[in-house]
Amino acid sequence: MHSDVHAAEFLFLLLLLFVVVFGVLSKKIKTPYPIVMVIGGLLLSLVPRLPNIVLNPDIVFFVILPPLLYSAAWVTSWREFSYNIVSILFLAFGLVTVTVLGVTALGPFFLPGFDWRIGLVLGAVVAPTDAIAATSIAKRVQLPKRLVDILEGESLLNDASALLALEFGLVLLVGGMRPTFAFGLLRLLYLIIVGILIGLAVGLIVHIAEDRIDDGPIEIALSIITPYVAYLTADALKASGVLAVVACGLYLSRQSSHFFSPRVRLQAWAVWEALTFILNGLVFVLIGLQLRYVLSNLHDYSLATLIEYGALFSAFLIVVRLIWNFPGAYLANLIRRRILHQMEPMPGVRQIFVVGWTGMRGVISLAAAIALPHTLENGVPFTQRSMIIFLAFNAILVTLVLQGLTLPPLIRALGLAGAGASRSSEEEEARRTILTAALKYLEDARKEAKAELAEVYNDLSRHYHARLANLKQDSNDKGLAPTVYNQYVELNRKLLQIERQTAVQLRNERRINDELLRELEHDLDLSDSKFAKRG
Repeated sequence: MHSDVHAAEFLFLLLLLFVVVFGVLSKKIKTPYPIVMVIGGLLLSLVPRLPNIVLNPDIVFFVILPPLLYSAAWVTSWREFSYNIVSILFLAFGLVTVTVLGVTALGPFFLPGFDWRIGLVLGAVVAPTDAIAATSIAKRVQLPKRLVDILEGESLLNDASALLALEFGLVLLVGGMRPTFAFGLLRLLYLIIVGILIGLAVGLIVHIAEDRIDDGPIEIALSIITPYVAYLTADALKASGVLAVVACGLYLSRQSSHFFSPRVRLQAWAVWEALTFILNGLVFVLIGLQLRYVLSNLHDYSLATLIEYGALFSAFLIVVRLIWNFPGAYLANLIRRRILHQMEPMPGVRQIFVVGWTGMRGVISLAAAIALPHTLENGVPFTQRSMIIFLAFNAILVTLVLQGLTLPPLIRALGLAGAGASRSSEEEEARRTILTAALKYLEDARKEAKAELAEVYNDLSRHYHARLANLKQDSNDKGLAPTVYNQYVELNRKLLQIERQTAVQLRNERRINDELLRELEHDLDLSDSKFAKRG
């Protein structure tokens, strides 16, 4: 028992060391860290005496997945998410359905011993995508923000739809049952509705609790517990834990400006940024380290045969996503224009192709494959389990490395790099309105100010006029006497609060997104921190 604990501690520290080393390397070679960590883990798996580390599905689903989903939902703009919901659903549910049906139909033709039920399970295993690498690349090369928003929204929801398909596949395969269409529809509605309601209920409880707490460590600890409570509660009630966490994260993110103080917000951002990096790093290193386990039960196949199966299957997944994206984008655009009256132009062929090329698989696929039972309900061994695990691992490796490394040059070749750099006219209008409100407050406050503060008001007035002219912050707080500086910072804090209040009002009027509000809140947090240090 004692030696087992020491062994587990050693392995955990070893994995953390790998995460740090590969993280530094990814910065040096300017490559997204998921790709570097998967390749690094793959190379480490070839080291002869390295301990054999097998991925535990329960750790993935119940320890790693909830905080990663929560963190992704927290930084997602609800406004953009809801505005693009039709396009997101066509990927998160439509593409998952097409992928599952495609593998179900064609799997038996090129995979020995696979019938349609096994094909359904395999399709559900490899259907969800992991957008971490894709969105990190897309943001770095400044892909149009609309496409990035859609990719982030897809990654939040497709886990739920794929795990639902896997549940049905296992019922058919292991239990030998044939669920009816009515049963399937009711089960889907239960998973979605109850999962979302549980997430919102947990979010409301946390919101009430946060309003009554003003202690950084306690509030941060509560934020870490929250996704686990939402996920495990939904799982206990046989609802979608994924949707529960996503709903909870989206709700609390929108309400955070009401219950997080500036000091706590700065601390929470730092803690969650580090936690998310560590968990993601562990996940991708563990994926690479599974090579030994994946190949351990495939002695009946030659290396050439495995490469052939893996290449064909991965190419099939890539082609299915590319093909679906074109009619899916057209239908989504049609619904948005005709029914939702969103006058969005039809995305071009280049944009659709790039979204199709971002179908990178992640740890959910591998964990789902490893979690498959070894035997069927009648006691017959599930002989195709090892091949499903291999194909899932191969799909992750090929899509993450091949598509991840080729995505930046592809975006540049198609002329889409830098397209997200220009600020939209809507955001410019919102920023102009916010700065005008701050200037109005400044002019009103100047009339009642003391004469010795004239320099402060003049400096701030010039500062905000410059920001209004350039639509960017260009603060300059030098040259003021120390006795005046504190009042300068305090007044600047007040102006930032005016900006934030105006931003909240504009967001409620659906004329500003959550990201801009968070940016302004960050400015206010930094101002508070700066004032506290000088004080």
